[in-house]
Amino acid sequence: MKKLTSLGALLCLSFTAFADVSVIINKNNANQLDKDEISKIFLGKAQTFPDGNTVIPVNLASSETRSEFDTTVLGRSSSQINAYWSKAIFTGAGNPPKEVASESELLKLVANNPNVIGYVDSSLVDDSVKVINL
Repeated sequence: MKKLTSLGALLCLSFTAFADVSVIINKNNANQLDKDEISKIFLGKAQTFPDGNTVIPVNLASSETRSEFDTTVLGRSSSQINAYWSKAIFTGAGNPPKEVASESELLKLVANNPNVIGYVDSSLVDDSVKVINL
């Protein structure tokens, strides 16, 4: 029974380890986006915000937050997203979004540029950015 309890605890930990992800834009950006529009932006299928301004999607380098974003917002696993971009690069259809190493770096980019869209762990959101409600 002790092994089963330990396994149960491990499973609970693995399910709670995922981050609650917030998609963020500059606080002066008036655009409203839905999940489908955000997905199109991060998959290179849309290059502008709904108001016509250029959009610059920025990904986090590998992290739990990125994995959660890929699954929750893009509806694909991180390996599926990597395969998608490998094919796009090979065929000349596009290039993946730029990447940054940390969520603090991404927060600064979004806060300083109205064209950047990104995502961070919800616990890190501050008043320098605006959260897109999905």
